[in-house]
Amino acid sequence: MELHDVWFVLIAVLWTGYFFLEGFDFGVGILTKLLARGRTERRVLINTIGPVWDGNEVWLLSAGGATFAAFPDWYATLFSGFYLPLLLILLCLIVRGVAFEYRHKREEERWQTNWEHAIFWTSLLPALLWGVAFGNIVRGVKIDGQMEYVGTVLDLLNPYALLGGLVTLTLFTFHGAVFVSLKTVGDIRQRARALALKLGLLTAALALGFLIWTQAAHGDGKSLVAMVVAVLALVGAIVAIKAGREGWSFALSGVTIVAAVAMLFLTLFPNVMPSTLNEEWSLTVTNASSSPYTLKIMTWCAGIATPMVLLYQGWTYWVFRKRIGTQHIVDAH
Repeated sequence: MELHDVWFVLIAVLWTGYFFLEGFDFGVGILTKLLARGRTERRVLINTIGPVWDGNEVWLLSAGGATFAAFPDWYATLFSGFYLPLLLILLCLIVRGVAFEYRHKREEERWQTNWEHAIFWTSLLPALLWGVAFGNIVRGVKIDGQMEYVGTVLDLLNPYALLGGLVTLTLFTFHGAVFVSLKTVGDIRQRARALALKLGLLTAALALGFLIWTQAAHGDGKSLVAMVVAVLALVGAIVAIKAGREGWSFALSGVTIVAAVAMLFLTLFPNVMPSTLNEEWSLTVTNASSSPYTLKIMTWCAGIATPMVLLYQGWTYWVFRKRIGTQHIVDAH
């Protein structure tokens, strides 16, 4: 296996980790409006991800940085062609981080309500737009012979990509509801389980349609295996949450995300960004990659830094592993 193939796999792993971790993170942000009853319960939801949300975003930075260094032509075409949606995602992530930090700085009702609205919308929009973006990457976009995107923003709003956006939105929200049921106690835990069951059924319907469409249009034997694993894991997550086994449900919803992302990258390889104008103009792991020397240096750096990051993040989740409830929230006054 060549180094550019290795880095394609590593970038796929980074995106998988990001969607697994930031997925429930976005889901919890969305649930602050769908599940929480009152400010105290919203504080409980926010506190479930309070110690980890910023660490989860490290995976996005790593995926973007690895793409820039390992496949500069892919990075350039992707960020120029998807400029507006990616800019919107970036703005959402910035505002979302500010909202988490500033919401509790003042006790005025209007101040906290405005930041809570910001948390909801800046969680919902990226959850939707990431699915749209990856749907377009797999489907292919208008790339010319100079590796430049020549389409418009409206070209990105096609039925396949929009369905992909709905799948990521519902899947992340389901993942978040299961996480809340795993991390809370009392009435909010029971309502999270009930909502997760409904979201799981909706997610299953949308995801099944999207995965079958993907397999029919772009798949092969390997992607079919990943699709089957994703579907079975999602069904298992729904059954587990119905049985009250939150831990198993969360693990299986995570497997669903991992298998679904793996399927997308399997259908993509050896392309990194297919062209719908001419197959020969597609960006591939070969023509879009950096030099072998650059990839070699990156591999050594990743081999040293990655275990340290994984150990630190794993330790963070272990320290903040206990459940919380409304009884743990101190009155503001």
